[in-house]
Amino acid sequence: MSVPCPAALDLPHALVEWVTTGLKRPPGGELTLTQRTANQAPAAARAPVERGMARLKSWQIFRRSRTSPNRMSVITEAVLILERQR
Repeated sequence: MSVPCPAALDLPHALVEWVTTGLKRPPGGELTLTQRTANQAPAAARAPVERGMARLKSWQIFRRSRTSPNRMSVITEAVLILERQR
């Protein structure tokens, strides 16, 4: 299911014109095999990002940094790229 998303809503997704969400199970029912398979693609794409963000939040360096915000954003980007390659 694609839902229109305003570009200013979330900066990391500022260049994305749409957001894909998973399908929910209907009340008292189950998802079909096709619907479950369709839910796997967004979940597979979302998992590395969530894992990378969790890793960043656990690091003390980001809580006590004295460098400029611009420098920290470059470091954060590098860490997320490396985490994705793991």
